[in-house]
Amino acid sequence: MRKTLTLITSFLLVINAFAQKTTKVEVDATKPLVTIQPTMYGIFFEDINFAADGGLYAELIKNRSFEFEYPWMAWKHLPEAETRFSIQNELTIYNNSKGNPNNPRVVRVDKRDEKKELGLQNEGFDGIGIKKGEKYDFSALARLNKGSISLLVEIINSKNQVIGSTTVNLLGSNWQRIEGVITATETDPNCKVNVFFKGAGQLDIDMISLFPQDTWKGRKGGLRKDLVQLLADLKPGFVRFPGGCIVEGRTLAERYQWKKTVGKIENRQQIVNRWNMEFKHRPTPDYYQTFGLGFYEYFLMCDDIGATPLPILSCGLACQFNSSEMQPLEDLDPFVQDALDLIEFANGGTDTKWGALRAEMGHPAPFNLQMLGVGNEQWGEEYFERYSIISKAVHAKYPNIKLVSGTGPSSDGELFEQAEKTLPKLNAQIVDEHYYKEPKWFRDNATRYDNYDRNRYKIFAGEYAAQSNGVATPDNKNNWECALSEAAFMTGLERNADVVYMTSYAPLFAHVNRWQWTPDLIWFDNLTSFGTANYYVQKLYANNAGTKTISIKSNGENLTGKNGLYGASSIDEKTNEVIIKLINTSSETHTIDLNINGLAAKANVKVISMLEKDIKNFNTITEPNKIVPVESAISIAQGKANLVLEPYSFKVFRIKK
Repeated sequence: MRKTLTLITSFLLVINAFAQKTTKVEVDATKPLVTIQPTMYGIFFEDINFAADGGLYAELIKNRSFEFEYPWMAWKHLPEAETRFSIQNELTIYNNSKGNPNNPRVVRVDKRDEKKELGLQNEGFDGIGIKKGEKYDFSALARLNKGSISLLVEIINSKNQVIGSTTVNLLGSNWQRIEGVITATETDPNCKVNVFFKGAGQLDIDMISLFPQDTWKGRKGGLRKDLVQLLADLKPGFVRFPGGCIVEGRTLAERYQWKKTVGKIENRQQIVNRWNMEFKHRPTPDYYQTFGLGFYEYFLMCDDIGATPLPILSCGLACQFNSSEMQPLEDLDPFVQDALDLIEFANGGTDTKWGALRAEMGHPAPFNLQMLGVGNEQWGEEYFERYSIISKAVHAKYPNIKLVSGTGPSSDGELFEQAEKTLPKLNAQIVDEHYYKEPKWFRDNATRYDNYDRNRYKIFAGEYAAQSNGVATPDNKNNWECALSEAAFMTGLERNADVVYMTSYAPLFAHVNRWQWTPDLIWFDNLTSFGTANYYVQKLYANNAGTKTISIKSNGENLTGKNGLYGASSIDEKTNEVIIKLINTSSETHTIDLNINGLAAKANVKVISMLEKDIKNFNTITEPNKIVPVESAISIAQGKANLVLEPYSFKVFRIKK
């Protein structure tokens, strides 16, 4: 019996040794190679999937200024059955274009019978998320034309019970901002807001608003705190905004115009969101842009989280997937001026027109804009002509501003090849490439930039995400295979940091009930949010970038997918650490026989691990922590260690040098 057990044990040891492949990995920490730019890992923001209104912008009232195509969208008249056909009490839309041409519609309230109830109810964005004990700021613009009317504002829960209220009075016949504070007595993700008009008389009301007081940095009318915190935790090198195809618009009239997004909130001109009717599988007729989150707020957020701003402007071409509408070259001056004025808005002194506006809005100090994007996903001669004109004008006045141009919607094919040939002739500086591909493409393309021309433009990997089921299909998931494949691809981005200056996953945000496109980096509902496995991969790279690359090889070759192994390594000169990233995309366990040249006799190592046996698994709003990083610690002597890489794992090692 003992002989049989010995044979079985020996057999199992042989099987285990065979299953755990050993790979020798050499890291040279004595010879720094190329600089990793501070902008290497950043954020791409676009208002898709209700990322701005109903998302990052913390406003809880939908269609607050009644400027949707149908002005009563998101609103109910109260009592619903009586108000529409009442001659005693009426709610009508009044055109105030002489008073405010950018925001002309207001509600006229005629309350002739003070005994009868009259009011409005707003449904919010898929309901209104309210938290017990939190305070909420109600506000509106109103004028009392005659009589005496006060407002009773209520938050009602999903059972139509009042869970907080305030009374607001009006004084005088001039437009005034009226305010009140509501403290919630209950948590409910699906509330509504009632505004009842008490008394008798006539008033006009507009910009009906409700904000949580607990916003990012406590700013009134600010950003949603948990969502900005997720961005800040990434420690991004830059934020690209406002898109994306939002920049282009389906038509030129619907393009994003930054000048309409600054100044007083009530004077910003709302437009339809270009994703309003784009996806037949997810129609969103109530998707508009109020621009409460405008260019000033974007710059301010960048300032807050220590990221370089990268605004993208229209080049005079609407989306070439939609209308392909073009501004004639001879009439391109407004687009050129928009670029010049934006630089002044961001960097100009308070004695300049646009610098003065920035100061008036609350930020006298410059925003230190260093980069500007011209166009988004445009292609062909019509793009190159317009880019050339804007580029010459910008560099004539602001030679230190770096411009970002694009290669079209894909990272290969005829349009991409044309851009590769043309952009060097235009002295392109940083060029945006996009990749929405299957996970295998990302694993296979970890060497994409190994042989890129080092003497031409630099690369901005501006939009990428592994697609689990095909580009732009509603079945795509943020599963572990996608995230792990992106981690493998990113080893090649980091290894080639002398070519690749900037990278960002896309899209950024999605509401769990109101999305149009998947996959996305961060998901949220009305009260909570979570990072996907892809988010944590991005976070591990951004938080562990280092300042210079160093060599990491196996048998003299880079780790670029042989046996499913990928690797990247750097040093952080600020903390005097060696950083090693190792990825195992195979179904087998690998033992890494690691040798680091240039370490002390003994070193402490922080290990951050992500792994998941089921590569189709993913985080959800109800199970947000299925796949998250886990930290541990080990020590190594003389720079040597045996490390275990489990199947489908990603590990980061930070070692004191």
